[in-house]
Amino acid sequence: MKVAIIGAGWAGMAAAVAATKGGHQVTVFEASRSLGGRARALEASLPGGTRVMLDNGQHILIGAYTDTLCLMREVGVDLDRALLRLPLSLRFPDGTGLQFPLLPAPLPVSLDALIGILRARGWTWRDKLALLHLAGQWQRSGFVCDASLTVAELCAPLTPRVRHELIEPLCVSALNTPAHQASATVFLRVMQDALFGVLGGSHLLLPRVDLSELFPAPAARWLAQHGGQVKLGHRVSDLREQGSQWVVENNIFDAVVLAVSASNSATTLSNFAQAASKSIAFQMSAWADITQRLHFEAITTVYTWSAHVVLSAPVLALRSDDQNPAQFVFDRGQLGGPKGLLAWVVSASTGERDALQAQVLQQARSQLGLELQAVQTVVEKRATFACTPRLQRPPTVIAPGLLACGDYVEGPYPATLEGAVRSGLAAVQHLNPSMQ
Repeated sequence: MKVAIIGAGWAGMAAAVAATKGGHQVTVFEASRSLGGRARALEASLPGGTRVMLDNGQHILIGAYTDTLCLMREVGVDLDRALLRLPLSLRFPDGTGLQFPLLPAPLPVSLDALIGILRARGWTWRDKLALLHLAGQWQRSGFVCDASLTVAELCAPLTPRVRHELIEPLCVSALNTPAHQASATVFLRVMQDALFGVLGGSHLLLPRVDLSELFPAPAARWLAQHGGQVKLGHRVSDLREQGSQWVVENNIFDAVVLAVSASNSATTLSNFAQAASKSIAFQMSAWADITQRLHFEAITTVYTWSAHVVLSAPVLALRSDDQNPAQFVFDRGQLGGPKGLLAWVVSASTGERDALQAQVLQQARSQLGLELQAVQTVVEKRATFACTPRLQRPPTVIAPGLLACGDYVEGPYPATLEGAVRSGLAAVQHLNPSMQ
């Protein structure tokens, strides 16, 4: 069967690989000239003119991203070379904070969390016992809570230090939504997978290669070797039904997977619905209506450079507030990039690009004593959907033979790389029965 996939981001490439493995003939259409969507490589220059490869936003993986890691292996990615594995660390520049140990199998998967909490530097016993008590409650409840709760409400019994130094950074990095607005249900699901899913689920996996080369580019090479096609620079302007099949750019397909951003998907369907049959047009419009009701959060990544700067660890947590917006800083020099290149991440960011860049440079001075030069500041204004309680996300199935995938599509995970990959795999599971 012939399958068209529109979009070559992580979700689209995951769907393409899965469909090809299922025996289908796959063609991927991508409007841009690059692979990866919002998680892709970006070329820039250091202040001296040296060319450097950045990313369109600093992303990380964790050990619990089992589907992503499995698919990366499938397309030939050497995980040990491509990713630096570290224990979960929320250590601040002064050495205080939480850091889990690296434990070998076959020890219990939650033991690293217990040891990390007990050893947390700068925390009182009241801080540690409050967290252990609440975590025990979460485990006994099966990591299920009232769907209307926010993360801030869920974690109200914790001490202010634990909320500020652990819960808020974890929440904003995992859900890209402030704790007072974020869904406690989704937060608990991520915590369950990270802490109790698999050994090493909480590990940080920091990319040593650019995000295009981490998965989308190897996936494209794998597709070429297995009979698939990836058409870059090819914007789809023609999508219409033809009986039980679909026409994409004058080519007939048995199924179509829409794998572009939420806003682009909604706009595309709204436009194509005008020429569709009444029943299909209704389904397209209903799906687009749900998608257009999503709200979005921005992520800003400020890249800076100073020739001799080396951080005490590849990633450090930062104390953030209105004047110090970055929650984390990554030393790209320790991750395969040039020495002195840092990436400062502002999740759920607000404000304009120049103002955020200036605030981050001042934050570097005040919190790390660093005088830095800005290299490039990347603002993704619609980076992720706002992961709020009782959020209705659009379904995978739009109409017969027409599917959607992306980190915003209905699923258990927030807008993460794992969420995108799982969505792509789910789309293929839906299209297989319809194509028998």
